Amino acid sequence: MERAEIFAKLNEVFQDVFDDEDITVTEETTSADIEDWDSHEHINLIVAVEKCFGIKFNMGEVTTMKNVGAMVDLIAQRI
Repeated sequence: MERAEIFAKLNEVFQDVFDDEDITVTEETTSADIEDWDSHEHINLIVAVEKCFGIKFNMGEVTTMKNVGAMVDLIAQRI
């Protein structure tokens, strides 16, 4: 799957989790860029991403993701 396809799917996941159809994530998007992205929503987001792509992140991976680009890198490695 190409990075562009991963980003397209992630945009849908982010829009669903944060209930905001205007969200468009980029390589550099972080929790600081999305108003409702707190620790609780982060868990919901990770679960939704795992379900969408049929993968599981380990705790070390979750804690080292510094931005959406890092998340895309991990997804690309798994699928």
